[in-house]
Amino acid sequence: MLTTFENMGLSPAVLGKLQGQGITTPTPVQEASIPVLLSGEDVIVQAQTGTGKTLAFLLPILEKIRPDRTDAQALIITPTRELAIQITAEARKLAGALEGLSVLAAYGGQDVERQLRKLKNGTQLVIGTPGRLLDHLRRGSLTLGSVRMLVLDEADLMLHMGFLKEVEEIISLVPRSRQTMLFSATMPDNVKRLARAYMKQPRDIRITETARVTLDSIRQVLVECTDRTKQAALLEMIRKDRPYLAVIFCRTKRRASTLNEALQGEGFQSAELHGDLSQAKREQVMRAFRDAKLELLVATDVAARGIDVEGVTHVFNYDIPHDVDSYIHRIGRTGRAGESGVAVTFAAPKDVEELRLIERGIGRKLERLQVGKPGAGDGGEGRRGR
Repeated sequence: MLTTFENMGLSPAVLGKLQGQGITTPTPVQEASIPVLLSGEDVIVQAQTGTGKTLAFLLPILEKIRPDRTDAQALIITPTRELAIQITAEARKLAGALEGLSVLAAYGGQDVERQLRKLKNGTQLVIGTPGRLLDHLRRGSLTLGSVRMLVLDEADLMLHMGFLKEVEEIISLVPRSRQTMLFSATMPDNVKRLARAYMKQPRDIRITETARVTLDSIRQVLVECTDRTKQAALLEMIRKDRPYLAVIFCRTKRRASTLNEALQGEGFQSAELHGDLSQAKREQVMRAFRDAKLELLVATDVAARGIDVEGVTHVFNYDIPHDVDSYIHRIGRTGRAGESGVAVTFAAPKDVEELRLIERGIGRKLERLQVGKPGAGDGGEGRRGR
């Protein structure tokens, strides 16, 4: 029997809001998570960005929240302001289903006074980054004594960015009787430790098939090179494929900066995105990329998490990712919303082990391309309208 939002038992008001947005069929992560969350269990969900996980936790929260009360009943902690903004936008689209429901976004760089006024008037759903949430908790403008639902979104990124201490401090202020939902694209040991410490017999949900499906719209290519020839190979691929928008992944901030400088020196409209940039600079870069004023974005994994930009035709793995989860996460920036995409991975002889793990993990061999030979780089989407 086909699973629909209706036979999951969602309320008519929430169903109406979903239908109004043209959302009728749950994604695999929603189908697996929502019934478990509606039953009140803790969950650990491993799913990549772009699989619909935001609705997987928002819908059960909306079913259980009580808008007739003015205290904070659900808290969503997310590592970056970009993710906080995305989740808040989704929540506000659905909030009209519940009369009196107030949603607060609490993140840095935003008007604190406005947040304080909203908290004073009462808000039931709070979405925020660790730093700003702690700021409100220390001011006494936010209390968590009534929170019954706690979401840790993008937990791996949160810990990678060094927020463990802040997250633990926030969790210690939430009642133990809560329901805890942990969502993560990858499941490193530090995320598993966090789950063991703060969750009650969580159900483990892993969405792997969705990742396979999203890969079907992406042409996956391997360019064998050496560290010395890699930059020339990348430049050749870019010149031949002429991507409309491309994300180029580097392993470290220093490598991203060095490569961006080289690309600019070759006349490309490029910018770098990594953890050393200020919030204002990050936003400026992302705005230029979304508006297609930049064609190339050179990024580290952490900086690029949560990027959801329409029109990304190419992903270049300048440095090969360490594991299959990171590979899937990276190349998922392209081939979205029914469009096709191209993912090019550059591999030196020393990368053979990572390559073997990736190919085994996705269940296929990457298409080998000889750069400099006929046929190399002829699969691009082209600079549409450039």
